[in-house]
Amino acid sequence: MTANADLVELVPRLAAARVLCVGDVMLDRFVYGHVDRISPEAPIPVLSVEREIAMLGGAGNVVRNLVGLGAHPEFVSVVGRDHAGREVATLVGQLENVEPHLLTDAKRETTIKTRYVAGSQQLLRADRETVSEVSPAIADDIVRVVTAAIAECGVLVLSDYAKGVLTPASITAMIAAAHRAGKPVLVDPKGFDYTRYRGATLLTPNRRELGEAAQLPTGTPEEVTAASLKLIKLCQLDAVLCTLGADGMSLVLRSGESHFLPAVAHEVFDVSGAGDTVVATLAAGIAGGLSMHEAARLATVAAGIVVAKVGTAVAYADDLVRELHHEDIATGERKVVTLAQALDAVEKWRRQGLTIGFTNGCFDIIHPGHVSLMSQARAACDRLVVGLNSDASVRRLQGETRPVQSEAARAAVLSSLASVDQVVIFPEDTPLALIEALKPDVLVKGADYTVDKVVGHELVRGWGGRVLLAELTPGQSTTATIRRMAR
Repeated sequence: MTANADLVELVPRLAAARVLCVGDVMLDRFVYGHVDRISPEAPIPVLSVEREIAMLGGAGNVVRNLVGLGAHPEFVSVVGRDHAGREVATLVGQLENVEPHLLTDAKRETTIKTRYVAGSQQLLRADRETVSEVSPAIADDIVRVVTAAIAECGVLVLSDYAKGVLTPASITAMIAAAHRAGKPVLVDPKGFDYTRYRGATLLTPNRRELGEAAQLPTGTPEEVTAASLKLIKLCQLDAVLCTLGADGMSLVLRSGESHFLPAVAHEVFDVSGAGDTVVATLAAGIAGGLSMHEAARLATVAAGIVVAKVGTAVAYADDLVRELHHEDIATGERKVVTLAQALDAVEKWRRQGLTIGFTNGCFDIIHPGHVSLMSQARAACDRLVVGLNSDASVRRLQGETRPVQSEAARAAVLSSLASVDQVVIFPEDTPLALIEALKPDVLVKGADYTVDKVVGHELVRGWGGRVLLAELTPGQSTTATIRRMAR
């Protein structure tokens, strides 16, 4: 089992998270094309434009990431009374499960960042923006919205891009409101004076920002810890999560406890918005009941996912699960799929006239009996999908000492069998929901069952399928194998 394998069963908790996000929203435009010549007017490349896209940036990208993780954010920000502001409102409205509070300031210009990209190489960024504090009246409106909404949310996120939506007075008032409601406050900070965030729960600076704010070196782990502890004391924080680029992240707690979390190895294409992904994952995790350390570990994985994508990218919950499984799965990786992916494959196979078989189990230690079961099942159909109990469900069914192998390791072994076409990990105690979704033509279990005891037999027979009881291999049992190992 890898260091992060236990995080897989925590990912579903992110979907229960309600997060209140306040900060500077912006419009990220990407102009994509190709370059095949230099301008005769100046020594610059000529970009032949092929397509343009726009997406939410700044605090809006934090919200996009929260939605991608399945969380339910409330979003408070300010836009100008302009076309870009209306475009931001439209994009926010297109996101699922977001409750927006977009205030309009006729005196502001909505921030637009336009990036010109050739292939995966960014050539230029052009910014249009107003960089000044919002009026006291609008700042008061923001505080009123936050004060009313914080009770229903698990975490308050302040996403500060130093454009003026967050003022010193409103930051102090919002942190005080969160304290009264008993809710943690996470801040993605900007500037040099972090005392404006005094009383927040956690700050997420990068290495350079940490050094500048603490006025200390941050080249070594010991220096990062010392700088973080100085900030914690100065700003009355509970913790500092510092992003360290290729070195991963550090989480330093008020107690002096520190955790250095290595980066997930990926080829880096674009770091745009990676900090937004970190704070979103951290916030969703804490709001979903994860510890600060568990949430930080998930955030490290999420950051590794988005830097491998081009543009202001999002890490989805399925991305996290796939990445966490990928750490343990060396062979047969493409066979281990989500239910949605399995349904796509089953639909395609059915269009080809192929029959679908299904079997399931814990498959804790694969033995010859399991191999025989898979072979018999595959012989009865054209494609075989195997439902695999998650680690959590195995513990519920067989006790805290099981499984011996993690779900990723068990999936890896199953997927290496030629008789297995797909493996779907399911969190429930029985595969009934999985069977109902996949609608297999053949349902297979071992002959130690009777047909009436096979979960899903009535469903399968109801749509014209059949139940097959596979012959058992004498003397083969996972429980017996574990007992022999114990002796």
